[in-house]
Amino acid sequence: MSEPLIFYPQGCRRAIFIRRYKRFTVEAVLDGEVVGVHTNNTGSMLGLLREGQEIFISPALNPNRKLKWTLEAVLPHGDMIGVNTSVPNKMLQLAFEAGQLPETEGYTTLKREAKVGNSRLDGLFTDDSGKLPNLWVECKNVTLVEDDVACFPDAQTERGRKHLMELMDLAVKGDRVALFFFVQRNDGNCFGPSGFIDPEYAELFYKALDGGVECWAYEAVLSEQGVGMGRKLPLATCR
Repeated sequence: MSEPLIFYPQGCRRAIFIRRYKRFTVEAVLDGEVVGVHTNNTGSMLGLLREGQEIFISPALNPNRKLKWTLEAVLPHGDMIGVNTSVPNKMLQLAFEAGQLPETEGYTTLKREAKVGNSRLDGLFTDDSGKLPNLWVECKNVTLVEDDVACFPDAQTERGRKHLMELMDLAVKGDRVALFFFVQRNDGNCFGPSGFIDPEYAELFYKALDGGVECWAYEAVLSEQGVGMGRKLPLATCR
């Protein structure tokens, strides 16, 4: 089992999910009391939020924050599924620094939130010697599995389609470009775009692959201590 690269803060707890009643807020029962829990996941979290199931929450590091807890994972069937969308970006950097991301071999520097055009991508890898092309990476959190396939997205995503277009434009200019899909659950055997949710994204995804965009789909190793880097998932064969 991979050791965590991201560690949850001290004082994490299990609670019982009640409902998601705002975009960034869920209600849960903790020690017999109803508490508000912040979630940064703007996706649908399709099939993951069921009343009465266990969730895993971390205490807010800022004592002045209104919501004192953060949603880290859900446990719909006992196994942890990570829903904190800041994790893939952190993992990109930590896995690179730990030498656990072979696709970045030879690169020496990672710039987070790198500006390109009128927007920003999650990471830009460069080589101090200048021998390697710039490597642009966009990170995505994956929480949906259907028929053993880890799928992205879990809702219609105009933003995701925009990122695909930006990566394809960069590939045409000669840069390396990649999508880092971090699958925060362990029951998928391969990865593929969810054409049954966003067919336009799926079509554009395969067009991007044909245009030189790389797909890095990695499975997370989740425990109540933190998140580690797991196996790389192959791409689903159906198109």
